[in-house]
Amino acid sequence: MSLALLYAVACAAYVWHFASQKPLAGRVATGLLLVSVLVHTFELGMYTMELGVPPMAGRTGAISTFVWMLAVSYLSIEVSTDERGIGIFVTPLLVALQALVAHGEMPTDVPRYFATPFVAVHVGALLFAYASFALACVIGITYMLLFRELKRRTPGMFFQRLPSLQVLDRMNMRAVWIGWLLLTIGLVGGALWLRDVSAQMTNDPRLPHMTLADPKILMAVVTWIVYGVLLASRRWAGLTARRAAWLSAVGFAIVLLNFLPVAYFFARSHNFA
Repeated sequence: MSLALLYAVACAAYVWHFASQKPLAGRVATGLLLVSVLVHTFELGMYTMELGVPPMAGRTGAISTFVWMLAVSYLSIEVSTDERGIGIFVTPLLVALQALVAHGEMPTDVPRYFATPFVAVHVGALLFAYASFALACVIGITYMLLFRELKRRTPGMFFQRLPSLQVLDRMNMRAVWIGWLLLTIGLVGGALWLRDVSAQMTNDPRLPHMTLADPKILMAVVTWIVYGVLLASRRWAGLTARRAAWLSAVGFAIVLLNFLPVAYFFARSHNFA
């Protein structure tokens, strides 16, 4: 059974839980998502053993690893809060992204200078950061849906099935903080890696493009600034929880723009496969 199909089955279980609110449906949904993650972990682990590095060099491997990290991040929040209400919003994203690369090919070889600790830090931290931002986006959207329902003073489906606004706000800001710190680590790791391997890449056509002029690098820096402004505004400028939720969604739109169209069609510095 393909990974996309496994995540689709888990998604269907979360729909069942959201509609019925039965504890059994919630346990089944969590169990199915856990099975999907374990199978995904096995596949990524086998690939890593075969190639010698994690499958993060090519777009197919990077997106599949991103899906795995998003699923792990969501499961950790679900287990720590015992809240399954936002699973119905997270799992469709897992299904869509994994289906996007279902027929893609993993890279069978990577440049020698790619297998360094700084690359693992750079790519791993960035993918975990983007997974945290995706989670923050979903939580932000659910916050706005619940806020809108409460503002109309007609508590209905979302009021009955989602955590409170305060809980959603705490979850959102926690995900943004984690994502921003990891994004910072990832950008620093990339800069250190480039400093160390530039001498080995003199004939690599990607080297001249590894500057801020490259769209992929520029968008990553813009993402760091947007989320940095969000966090600073929330802490010191009185940004409301509702506006923070909106900014979480806007920030992830920039992440998606960088992760898919920019990476596929415009980037010249990160086309490793």
